[in-house]
Amino acid sequence: MKHFILVLIALFFCATSAVSRPNQKDFKKVEIETLVKDSTLNVRALEIIKSEFTAPVYLSSKGDYGIIYPKAVFNHVDSLKAKAFYNHQINLSTDTLKLNFRALAVTSKAGFGITVGSPALLYKLDADKAKHRVVYSENHPKVFYDAMDFWNDQEGIAIGDSIDGCLSVIITRDGGDTWEKCPCSDLPKGLENEGAFAASDTNIKIIGHDTWVATTAGRVYYSPDKGRTWEVYQTPIKMEKETEGIFSIDFYDALQGFAIGGDFTKPEDNSYNKIRTSDGGKTWELVAQNQNPGYRSCVQYIPHSQGKGLVAVGFKGIDYSKDAGNSWKHLSNEGFYTIRFLNDSVAYAAGAGRIAKLTFKE
Repeated sequence: MKHFILVLIALFFCATSAVSRPNQKDFKKVEIETLVKDSTLNVRALEIIKSEFTAPVYLSSKGDYGIIYPKAVFNHVDSLKAKAFYNHQINLSTDTLKLNFRALAVTSKAGFGITVGSPALLYKLDADKAKHRVVYSENHPKVFYDAMDFWNDQEGIAIGDSIDGCLSVIITRDGGDTWEKCPCSDLPKGLENEGAFAASDTNIKIIGHDTWVATTAGRVYYSPDKGRTWEVYQTPIKMEKETEGIFSIDFYDALQGFAIGGDFTKPEDNSYNKIRTSDGGKTWELVAQNQNPGYRSCVQYIPHSQGKGLVAVGFKGIDYSKDAGNSWKHLSNEGFYTIRFLNDSVAYAAGAGRIAKLTFKE
């Protein structure tokens, strides 16, 4: 009996350890499968929809709205059976209105995209071009929206460069049908020319009610209540020049976060461009100082990695960390602007001229 009890105890601790042990994957390479190739394509806004099927969706700098359907969706269509995927793409630009999208957000009910420059036009998207409609517009010489995200199907946020002394923040509480701009009296005072980089649509991160916004001034705005109140925290990332600051931010949970940036005019410079927090963004520390990667436009946590796995992409390639950003491994010279993970080893990435499926392998 005693021996039996000891065996049960051992089995219990083994099971507990297996459940709590973080993902121990150590990626050695990445396989890249091009899904869409077009020399005129420039994509910085990319998301993954998950409904009856899973598919990447994107918006481009020339007004394209695309959905990349998996082959299984069209198995019944003879002309498409030979294709591994189907790219359904429509262009929202007109002869008189050239649209440049840098931000995209999706809920379980709809998609939304906002253009850069004036006028800023926020579209509620539909696979049927005739059903697209503008749900918010803003005219101002300085208007420039950089990123979007949603807390839930009803409540969402978009952020842009400073106007009249504060960041531009617009919020919806009715599923995206109407949007209201937050007055500067409800926001922290902005610094001169403070804004965000519209490089990868990852300047906003939402977990539950918590929201973090990263800026060109190397600051992180934080709201604990879905954008109703805000605090702002300084970080040690480089931001002396207009081409420097935080380009991308991600959080694994309410405490563990990572941000990356640098200077896109000096992409090999790898100092003061990678920072990490373990207290929800209140304080940040520099990591991997004077180690690659240099400038990157997007960083994302790998799902189920307990905050240890990170991937950063930019026009200089793809890099991977298995130790929360302390050290990095360069996996590919292939350039992308933005990346989104489907699971702990598959992601979709987009950039200049293409959208691809990335499979990370040990």
